[in-house]
Amino acid sequence: MGFKCGIVGLPNVGKSTLFNALTRTAAAQAANYPFCTIEPNTGEVAVPDPRMQKLASVAGSKEIIPTRISFVDIAGLVRGASKGEGLGNKFLANIREVDAIVHVLRCFEDDDITHVEGRIDPVGDADTIETELMIADLESLERRTEQTRKRAASKDKESMAQLPVMEASLKLLQDGKPVRTLLKTLAADEIEILKGLNLLTSHPVLYVCNVSEADAVDGNTHTAAVARMAAEQGAESIVISAAIESEVAQLPDEESKEFLSALGLEEAGLDRLIRAGYHLLDLITYFTVGPKETRAWTIVRGTKAPAAAGVIHTDFERGFIRAFTIAYDDYVMLGGEVPAKEAGKARDEGKEYVVQDGDVIHFRFNT
Repeated sequence: MGFKCGIVGLPNVGKSTLFNALTRTAAAQAANYPFCTIEPNTGEVAVPDPRMQKLASVAGSKEIIPTRISFVDIAGLVRGASKGEGLGNKFLANIREVDAIVHVLRCFEDDDITHVEGRIDPVGDADTIETELMIADLESLERRTEQTRKRAASKDKESMAQLPVMEASLKLLQDGKPVRTLLKTLAADEIEILKGLNLLTSHPVLYVCNVSEADAVDGNTHTAAVARMAAEQGAESIVISAAIESEVAQLPDEESKEFLSALGLEEAGLDRLIRAGYHLLDLITYFTVGPKETRAWTIVRGTKAPAAAGVIHTDFERGFIRAFTIAYDDYVMLGGEVPAKEAGKARDEGKEYVVQDGDVIHFRFNT
C-alpha cells in the first residue's frame, strides 16, 4: 500500500502547477521510479528510498519495486463550496477518498497573478477552506446523528457504538473545530468508527507553502506564519517553489541535482513532500528481498506482523505462521540472508511482533 493525497487550494495559488511538476518529475525518473497516469487529474509516483538499491545489490535482485503515492488534483475550491459554489460538489466528493490533504497555500507576491480574495494571506486562505469543509461536515453529520440516535434508542449495537463518536464530532464542529482534533482522545476501535464516517475534516493536513524561487531556501514571513499555524494544529508544513519544481521536471537526474544545488537546495520538493506525508500519517516501510525483486511495502507504525503480511495478500494474514525477519542494517552490513542467519541476526517472529521500519521479512503462512 502507498497513500493517496488530495491536493487542494484556492484558485491561483499554484496547486495545478505543483501537481503537474511533481508528476512530470516522476516521469523523468522513470528508469528507477516508474510513473503512470491513472486519470487526467490523478498521478501516481514511486516513493524514493535509497535503501532499496543497497538491498537489491546485496541480493542480486533483477527488479526494484518501490511503494507508491497517489496525488489527486482535486477541483479548485472557492468560498461557498459547501453550498455547491464553483466545483464544490466534485471537490467534496473526491476529498472523502484520500488519506491526507495537501493544502497548497500562496506564499508569493506577483501582481500579474490575481488572488481570488484580493490579498496574499495564506493563513486566511487555509481558514477559508477549513471553514467550507467544517460546514459540509456539520450539515452531513447533523442528519446522520439524528438517525443514529433513533437506532441506538432501539438498542442497535452498531448505532450504540457509533453514537458517542458522532456526538463528540458534532460538538467539535459546532465549536468551529475540525474533527481531526478528536483523534488523540479516541481508542483504536473509536478511531475506526470515525474513519468510517468519512468526514472531510477528519483527514490530516500537510500545508505546502508555494513560494518564489528567491524564497525557496529560507522561506518568508508568510511561510513562517503557516509554520506557526501548522504547529498549533499538530499538522505539517513544508516550503516548495512550484516554479522550481517545474524546471526540475524538465531536466535529467544529474542535471536536476546540479540545478538544485546551485539554488542551495539539497533535494527536490517531491522528496520532501513524501517524507512529510510519511511523518504526518506515521507510516514506515518494510521490504521483501530476493533474486527476483526487492520490493517496498508501506504500513502504519505499530502494525503487527500478520496485518503487515496482509498488505501483500489477505491469504498471508489469514494463514500467518511466522515472519522470518532481518533488520535492514544487519542485512546490508553482513551481506544478505545467509550471513545474517549465521551471525544470529535473523529471527522468527510471531503474531505479536510489531514490524519495524526497514525490516527485511519473509512470511511463512498456510493457504
